[in-house]
Amino acid sequence: MTDPAAILVAARDEEPTIAATVAALKAQFPSAEVVVADDGSRDGTASEAERAGAQVVCLPRRGKGQALTLAEPKAPAGALLLADADLVGDLGPLVSTDADVAIAVFAEPRGGGFGIAKGAARRLVRAVSGFEAREPLSGQRSLSPAAREACFPLAPGFGCEVRMTIDAARAGLRVIELELPLTHEATRRDLQGFAHRGRQLLDALLACGPLGVNHRGLRLPLIGWSVGLRRELPVALVAALGLADDLWSGPERGFRAHLRAGRTTGMLKLVGIPLVGLAATRKASGALLVGLMANCLNQLDTRPGRALKAYLVGALATRAPVGPAVLLLPYDLRENVMLGDAGSNALGAMLGLSSVSRLTERSRWLAIGALAGLTLIGERRSLGELIERTPGLSALDRLGREAF
Repeated sequence: MTDPAAILVAARDEEPTIAATVAALKAQFPSAEVVVADDGSRDGTASEAERAGAQVVCLPRRGKGQALTLAEPKAPAGALLLADADLVGDLGPLVSTDADVAIAVFAEPRGGGFGIAKGAARRLVRAVSGFEAREPLSGQRSLSPAAREACFPLAPGFGCEVRMTIDAARAGLRVIELELPLTHEATRRDLQGFAHRGRQLLDALLACGPLGVNHRGLRLPLIGWSVGLRRELPVALVAALGLADDLWSGPERGFRAHLRAGRTTGMLKLVGIPLVGLAATRKASGALLVGLMANCLNQLDTRPGRALKAYLVGALATRAPVGPAVLLLPYDLRENVMLGDAGSNALGAMLGLSSVSRLTERSRWLAIGALAGLTLIGERRSLGELIERTPGLSALDRLGREAF
């Protein structure tokens, strides 16, 4: 048996069990470094883990997937073992295989609900990757260096294990499941237990959808496409163009890069969004406003809440709908989700369409000039950096964000 380079443990309020878990893992794998990702514990979890010999990464409450993602860079390079904080049993067989991903199946499962979350997770893994998972929610996993590279950063929350299996299978890596005599504290069939399994189900569903990586290196669900579910066909079409870019875009950024690259999803947006605006408004100014507004919000969507705040300011001037932005803003600010191109482009299109009906002809062309100027500035330098260096704007930009 070869010890992994590191063992990564996500823990929240596990003061009674964490020390024993760390001690057992260090005894099983003497050469491995144990890294505990303390996910906003309110008890003595961190101090107990340190006393037992673990390296502790203290984090605000982010959820399991984000906690593991933020702690993973602290672990040395090489194979990685993941374990739950209340685990009892020997994980040695997981690292004794030649598989890239070895997943522990509890030989004698205890507690739990009615199998709804687990059954849904199995079907999701099969549908998205083709892998037949027996235990899709198991947190006890061994990852080879190749699997570690393919799976991190993890999907957020309790969807991290589901997406881990999907990413490894899609990458062509060997994934196996081993039945082991392990135990842990199981959730019960009570209100708290059902709430936990409900979160597992929701996180698993989001983890199987489109994901993006934000400025902090966190992998988040892209849910901006939901803006396109409104009844307006033009907004839905723009959201679809943005979603295509979310799913299949290359490394190109900016008009010039897309023009040089030729056939890209960015070029599809560059042509398609103004055409949607032209068809919806029958005006050249409408085509330009929709296209430029969509691009402007997209350029601003580089930090939590930034694009949505800009949208709300514009919505007050143009009487655009504020409901979608108000609903999404708290989740975007907390870095639970991201707008993606689908969301920022669709919101920009909504502003553009409202501008055509609310502004005079002269005001529309003035707005087009201002937006064109911002676009040119954004081609040469970062609009985000300008915002962060402007005292009043930077304060508004940071308002509501969670500090790390």
